[in-house]
Amino acid sequence: MTAHAVVGTGPSPRPEIQRRILAVLVVSQLLSGAGLAAGITVGALLAQDMLGATDLAGLPSALFTAGSALAAVAVGRISQTRGRRPGLAAGYLTGAAGSGGVLVAAAADIPWLLFAALFVYGAGTATNLQARYAGADLAAPAHRARAVSTVLVATTLGGVIGPNLASPTGRLAEAMGIPHLAGPFILAGAAYALAALVLTVWLRPDPLLLARSLHARQEAAAADAAATAAAKGERLTPDTAERGGRGVLLGALVMIMTQLVMVAVMTMTPVHMHDHGHGTAASGLVIAIHVAAMYLPSPLTGWLVDRHGRLTVAAASGVTLLASGIVAALAPADSVALLAFALALLGLGWNFGLVSGTAIITDTVPLATRAKTQGMVDVSIALAGATGGLTSGFVVAAAGFPLLALAGGVLALAVLPAIAVTARGR
Repeated sequence: MTAHAVVGTGPSPRPEIQRRILAVLVVSQLLSGAGLAAGITVGALLAQDMLGATDLAGLPSALFTAGSALAAVAVGRISQTRGRRPGLAAGYLTGAAGSGGVLVAAAADIPWLLFAALFVYGAGTATNLQARYAGADLAAPAHRARAVSTVLVATTLGGVIGPNLASPTGRLAEAMGIPHLAGPFILAGAAYALAALVLTVWLRPDPLLLARSLHARQEAAAADAAATAAAKGERLTPDTAERGGRGVLLGALVMIMTQLVMVAVMTMTPVHMHDHGHGTAASGLVIAIHVAAMYLPSPLTGWLVDRHGRLTVAAASGVTLLASGIVAALAPADSVALLAFALALLGLGWNFGLVSGTAIITDTVPLATRAKTQGMVDVSIALAGATGGLTSGFVVAAAGFPLLALAGGVLALAVLPAIAVTARGR
């Protein structure tokens, strides 16, 4: 005889605890969004100005995404052993230190110091992404994607405001004797430091530690139920929600490919616009629209993932990135509107991939190793972004921006065969 109780359905805390945790994460993401936008907006332009060449303009993006890879490991390990609060706070403080280093390097005109500081600055980017996992720690499986999306969408306001403050912060930097292009890093340092403060003071209880505690209670209850059932000659049906390594590989692949394509095209868009006579205000507007598209659709994406499935939205990410590449490749260099539309599609495709991939990973990985595994997955994502950022400058220098955009769109379709194989295996 089989008893149809389900073992290990996931933590179910009081709703007010999850709401409080999401509220604190939202505030920290509002701040950190402004911090991460600084490097996107002016990082490549600052390097181009200091080096006097375009070939290495993609190096800043490669460096801060490589730095984010190292930070993802560190944040993941700290979170695994001590909880989300100390892990995320340490990551943001490191990003703030990197922002300060960029300002010193720009003021002293020391390129090697700029590159070292950008590497450290990448910790803020990694931490901003790691925060999405904290939103899902206590969420019920049927609402995980929506919890992730709530954290992601909070980045929108800071991410949109940040690039549009490039000119005012540039003037502030000049008043302080720092080059104009380094101005946004003043905002980045302050924003990351405040985000760390918010998490340190208010992210209580720690979502990962509480989730583990609740899970341990459920396992103890399940063991008692199993013993009782065995005494009666019955058998409990185990939970099959955690599907093993295949889910980790698919979720990681989706996020890796979307990150590589997004970073490559995004990095060179300001350079492409600058080379065709557009100022920092125009490129800041395009990047602001791009960042908004990266995060603003998150609530809708989360609902789509929970309602129509992880694989459907993951497939949509590849198709959307292809559309972005086609529009960017065909857009006239003097058309800010079309470039903005292409970058909006680029952000939307990335959003589809990140939310669906995160949900796949969280569904698959057990709580006992969740933070560590999530950190390692984010390392792969960051390395993909570093590869995209580093190679983008060489591709544009050799073949032009349109070819980079089109090649990125085609490359994004690589997720479709993996999704098809996974769907057939179900």
